[in-house]
Amino acid sequence: MINFKVMKTKQILLAFGLISSLSQAQNLKEKEVPVIVLQAFQKDYPGTKAEKWEKEGENYEVEFNLNKSETSVVYTAAGAFIEKEVEIKPSELPKFVLEYFDKNLPGKKIKEASINTSTDGSLTYEAEVDDTEYRFQEAVGLIGQEKETKEDKD
Repeated sequence: MINFKVMKTKQILLAFGLISSLSQAQNLKEKEVPVIVLQAFQKDYPGTKAEKWEKEGENYEVEFNLNKSETSVVYTAAGAFIEKEVEIKPSELPKFVLEYFDKNLPGKKIKEASINTSTDGSLTYEAEVDDTEYRFQEAVGLIGQEKETKEDKD
């Protein structure tokens, strides 16, 4: 019998590895973004103004405000959705994430937090503490952590 939970976790870890390896993002002007990617963004978020475009490897990331929340979406060069990230208040993280920090990093403050939605609709939670980004999934708990570099913060 196939363990789908393990397979899903491996897929997410692979996606994070791919995204991490492509972290050398290149800022773009909107006119440099392929029309099909612009159309996908406009279709998904009609009337929303892009604040920033980046090319990450072969993919395109757009940053914008959605309902007063910093949001970013990654599309393939063909305009297919890959991932959405929405910043949230650290207090809005699920209880199991907050309990992880209380137990493993007592007294440490979560600087930033977000919810990521992948193509299959699965959610991943991210929390930054002391220049380290921690990633969690509801059914699994901690699925990874990565020390942020200066380039990641720019």
